[in-house]
Amino acid sequence: MTDKKQKQSENVEEVNEPELEADATSEISEQAQAEIDALMKRLEEAEAKVAEHLDGWQRAQAEFVNYKNRVLRDQELMRNTMKGDAIKKYLPVLDDLERALQNRPAGDSWADGIELIARKLQSVFESEGVTRIEAEGKPFDPNFHEAISHEPSEDVESGRVIAVVQNGYMLGERVIRPALVRVAQ
Repeated sequence: MTDKKQKQSENVEEVNEPELEADATSEISEQAQAEIDALMKRLEEAEAKVAEHLDGWQRAQAEFVNYKNRVLRDQELMRNTMKGDAIKKYLPVLDDLERALQNRPAGDSWADGIELIARKLQSVFESEGVTRIEAEGKPFDPNFHEAISHEPSEDVESGRVIAVVQNGYMLGERVIRPALVRVAQ
C-alpha cells in the first residue's frame, strides 16, 4: 500500500504542481504588468522632461545668438559713430582747402601743392567710406540738405537746389554733415 499511497501522492503532486504554477504565473504577470505600467509612466514623464529641457535649451541658444548679433550691431554702430565724429572734425579743413583752390592765383606752384593736399585728404575720406552729397540741381531734401536761403530763380524750378554753399558728407547711410544750400523759390 505504501506503493499505492506513494503513487497517489505523486499524482496529487502532479495535479497540484500545475495549478500552483498557474496561480504563481498569474500573480507574477499581474506584478509584472503593474511594474511595466509604472515604468511606462516614469518613461513618459522622463520624455516630457527631456522635451521641456530641450525646448529651454533651444530657446537659450536662440537668445544667445540674438544677443551676440545685437552686440555686434551695436559695436558697428558705435564704431561708425566714432569714425563719423572724427571725420567731421576734419571736414572744415577740406572746405578751407577747396575755397583756397577756388580763389588761387594763376601760375602759382604752391597752389598745386595745396591741390595735392586737398586730393589726398579727399581720398582718405573716400577710403573710410565718406561720400559727398550731390546737391546742385537736385530737389531739396531736408534729410540731406540744410537751406540757408530761398531765392527766386527763372533758370531752376521751385524746390530745387540752386547752389551749394558748403558740401555735405555721408558715412555709409548716415549723414555726417548736411549740405548747406540755396533753394529756388
